[in-house]
Amino acid sequence: MRHTLAALIALSLTVPAFAQTQPTPPANPWHSKGRALFSDIIAIPSVTDRTEEVKRLTAYLKARFEAGGITDVIVKDHDGTQSMIVRWPAEVKGKGKKAAKPAQKPILLLGHMDVVEALPADWSRDPFKLIEEDGYLYGRGTVDMKNGIAAITNALLWLKAEGFKPKRDIVVFFSGDEETGGNGALRAATEWRSLVDAEYALNADAGGGAFLKNGMLLGFGMQTSEKMYQDFTFTARNPGGHSSRPRPDNAIYELSAALKKLEAHRFTPAFTETTRAYLQFRQKQEQGPLGDAMRRWLANKDDAAAADIIEADQSEIGTTRTRCVATRLEGGHANNALPQLARATVNCRILPGGTAEAVQAELQSAVGDGVKIEPIQRARPSPPSPLRTDVTKAFTDAVQKRHPGAAIVPQMSQGATDGLFFRSEGLPVYGVNGTWIVIPDDERAHGKDERIPVKSFYDTLDHWHDMVKALAG
Repeated sequence: MRHTLAALIALSLTVPAFAQTQPTPPANPWHSKGRALFSDIIAIPSVTDRTEEVKRLTAYLKARFEAGGITDVIVKDHDGTQSMIVRWPAEVKGKGKKAAKPAQKPILLLGHMDVVEALPADWSRDPFKLIEEDGYLYGRGTVDMKNGIAAITNALLWLKAEGFKPKRDIVVFFSGDEETGGNGALRAATEWRSLVDAEYALNADAGGGAFLKNGMLLGFGMQTSEKMYQDFTFTARNPGGHSSRPRPDNAIYELSAALKKLEAHRFTPAFTETTRAYLQFRQKQEQGPLGDAMRRWLANKDDAAAADIIEADQSEIGTTRTRCVATRLEGGHANNALPQLARATVNCRILPGGTAEAVQAELQSAVGDGVKIEPIQRARPSPPSPLRTDVTKAFTDAVQKRHPGAAIVPQMSQGATDGLFFRSEGLPVYGVNGTWIVIPDDERAHGKDERIPVKSFYDTLDHWHDMVKALAG
């Protein structure tokens, strides 16, 4: 679930070469292989509820790994879809019972194969065909997140072909339902844990960089935490009656009044370790009122007015606090009857350290007793992952090899990825994708004409090759 690669930190560099107008054949043969793989997987419309297409993509990737000599592939059928687990064992001395064990635990590489729906009538191009135009690659999943699936797969096949011998097991987990229930990641983190257990995970569905259109690089985020996902129902009930005899109370009106109170409610702002580090970087580069607000809040965590200014900025929404918003409505049973039920779905993204129970209680207090608030499911706590020197160095080196001087910033995702299930079970996860986009023009994940700069895609292929080699070698 790719979330906005919003402004991180301003760092002036030369204009990147994304403004090319003619397709240029890549010089690196593994760029060509990666591009062909990317084209093939974009062409498989693996929308979550098109389960046969998800399975077709699983079979395609399994065949690619096996053809490249990585043959330990397990396909898991679950919850109407499929996920896959790939293991490239460490090279160890000896054979059989005499084989030495790797000195380090495995590393886990995460991604999801499913995408959200894209209707051809809504797009300017065929969403399930990789199309290059004016320095961009268009197609559903180019950002969220078949770019990461292609990059991880290509990196392992590339390293295998080079004769690389990993000193620790490399495990890949590609889920098939991240965009909906996340059951694959939940099962992997719990009942399949022995198949994917690792020292830490590298997530291709988070992190990455952002440029402005004038060529200024804002930086690369390394995701170390994400908000918890929690849905609630707001329900108003009423005896109802004939519409010709309106009652003084009305379920729809009561629900509407509660939703207006929700709209006005603001949770108390709070820092996490990650967001404090993020704002320490941002305030050094932001010189206007937004930067002043950042410096005020950093100096005084109780300065709610300063936090409100930060939260109001389009690029920082969700940074300072828990946020809840109404997303769905239902109500009434006939045009000529008073409603007996009105219900809304409210989606909350809860700061790490908060609880669903506390948020529910605060919402109930804010909207009053006219509606009943109930959880649809219980959020899984997702504690921040501690920064690791080895992961930070590998990510920084891979980024700065292509973007010299680029700043690396700890990042909290306002939304959620498969990583939260692993974090909740004690496995640290780091969002370290190498993709960059131009904002705001390229912020199209889940939207019309999703796209990625051609150069960004090739950078991503190199990025994962270098990072996996550094951490597994």
